[in-house]
Amino acid sequence: MARGYRFELVKLVSQWRIRLAVLACWLAPGLFVAAVSQQSTLPTDTLFGRWMHATGWAGPLVMLGFAGTWALPLLTSLVAGDVFASEDRLGTWRHLLVAVRSPRRIFAAKALASLTVILLLVAGLACSSAAGGLATVGNRPLVGLDGHLLTPSDAAGRVLLAWVCVLAPTLALAAIGLLGSVVLGRSPMGLLLPALVALAMQLAQMLPLPVAVRLALPGYAFISWNGLFTGPAQLGPLLIGIAVGLVWAVTATALAYLLFLRRDFTNPTDDGSGRRAVTAAVLPLAGLVAAGVAVVAASTTATATGSGITQDKVQGSVATAFAHLYRMQTEQLHRPAVTEAQLRATAACTKGSVRVAAEGPGNDWRCVVSWHLPGVEATGTAIYQLDVTADGRFVADGDGPKEVNGYFLVRTPNGDAPNPLWQFDGNVELLRTSKG
Repeated sequence: MARGYRFELVKLVSQWRIRLAVLACWLAPGLFVAAVSQQSTLPTDTLFGRWMHATGWAGPLVMLGFAGTWALPLLTSLVAGDVFASEDRLGTWRHLLVAVRSPRRIFAAKALASLTVILLLVAGLACSSAAGGLATVGNRPLVGLDGHLLTPSDAAGRVLLAWVCVLAPTLALAAIGLLGSVVLGRSPMGLLLPALVALAMQLAQMLPLPVAVRLALPGYAFISWNGLFTGPAQLGPLLIGIAVGLVWAVTATALAYLLFLRRDFTNPTDDGSGRRAVTAAVLPLAGLVAAGVAVVAASTTATATGSGITQDKVQGSVATAFAHLYRMQTEQLHRPAVTEAQLRATAACTKGSVRVAAEGPGNDWRCVVSWHLPGVEATGTAIYQLDVTADGRFVADGDGPKEVNGYFLVRTPNGDAPNPLWQFDGNVELLRTSKG
């Protein structure tokens, strides 16, 4: 087994496209993060992109969002989607069976070799982007999605944990790649299958699906890692996403293993792309989706039957983030310190017309935040326009007054500085609202 694993690993690493992918994953993210962190314009439409000037830990999170959307699906297609199909194209199955004499060991060696390369690629993306951010900006505190400030050590731990969490959906895509490589043989669709599945899951996450359906898809952990950067952490959706991804990884790998053992290697025209094999691969995964939806709906709160985005949750998230960021602005302006409890910040949010129920995603949310300062009788108010996406993420855009959130800079004793209350990212927990 050990010799077979080394043999398959050498075969993978000897391919020029695999070497190029490894080199790109270990160099390109760091160069990209370093270059973007020095630009005057930041990718504010990307989660944590607006903080790339403030801390080096924002860079690996921006790269994580890009990797979950594009890089990891393509890399799993490149590695796992071709590990069996390459033998069909080269016609080397009979030679390999004569040398190894065990289809079980061949499958295990190929699966482990592809897993090793994928882990190497993911580690390169994480380490390179973190190194680029720290070298360019420095080891500084990170602002979480609810506005609270994470210490450099806490930010480092959560960034590492976020990258570890996305291994579950990555393994699911890799297992789908193994299954497609076995079932479709020399067909190019086997190579593209993980990328196509990932694209379908991304499109599904953009739709206003019920929470139970959203969480039952194997790629949900690609976006639910943002729950690590709230206080307290929103672990429910993340743990469900990880569990679903691992179940998909085990199921797809088991299906690939069974179909591989049933294959007739004595027939050179049999490349595993028969109708029976496709049926045996597609129907179990479709059943897995249905079972996942039923289990998630039965084991979570009643909000799992709807969008999970309600008026109370949006108001609580906006008020909490505003209170944390107001303290940051107070420190910038060297005003007397104030706590979140003293501010007593609240938010009143509406969506579209007053005749429309204030729930669900949309860019027509409007919130009025109110707060109180110690020793001041007047109540402060600020207006925000919100764009809430179907996965619970929102961007709050300040709409006045100017001295609070109506301008992107604030005048400090040390000069102009970015206004933390002008625009900020937030997250609504879809399953339930955490206390705190």
